[in-house]
Amino acid sequence: MGFATRRGATFGGAAMLVAGALALSGCGAPPWAQGGGQATASAAPSPSISVAPQPVRNDLSSGSTQRPLTAGAVSATVDYWSTLSMDRWTPTALKPVSLSMVTTVSPDDGQKVYLQRATMTAVPGNSAQSFAPLSAQTDQTDAPGYLVLAPYSYSQTFNVGEVPAEATFVTLQFTFEFLVQTTPTSNEFAKQTASDTLTVAIAGTAETPAG
Repeated sequence: MGFATRRGATFGGAAMLVAGALALSGCGAPPWAQGGGQATASAAPSPSISVAPQPVRNDLSSGSTQRPLTAGAVSATVDYWSTLSMDRWTPTALKPVSLSMVTTVSPDDGQKVYLQRATMTAVPGNSAQSFAPLSAQTDQTDAPGYLVLAPYSYSQTFNVGEVPAEATFVTLQFTFEFLVQTTPTSNEFAKQTASDTLTVAIAGTAETPAG
């Protein structure tokens, strides 16, 4: 009798242990219900990249520039400069541009070369747009014109007036119209035209990066 009692107690205790184990295993949520136990990494925001404005071209940055031009038989050498320093080429300033020209002719049979007309047109702009051109400035004389065959030369100063505040440069468009004697003693002339372009930066303005 005593043996039977001990066996029954042993079986009952084992049943309680199994039930307790089942109860403990049923208390927690399964791993897949908790997101698999793995943290989801959030994508870090990519840093914004600012675009540096491109430097503005300036053909007079050194104070002056020289250009060779050709118009038919005429070869011209033109020097450009400004008496106003580049840091004072502001939108509202009166901005002078001076030039000096001398020519040669080929073949040189003794005929003369004359400059009948010189024209400058200033066109303000920035990296996004061009603005309306300023009024053209012209230096013209009666035919045949100014003698520009070396050693004689031609000099003139044009002025760039006020430009829009948004302008970061101004393009200077030059046109030179020559009359060349057909022979050294002739009163007949051949017309030749040369053109040139300078870009000058406007001081005190800055480009706004696109975007």
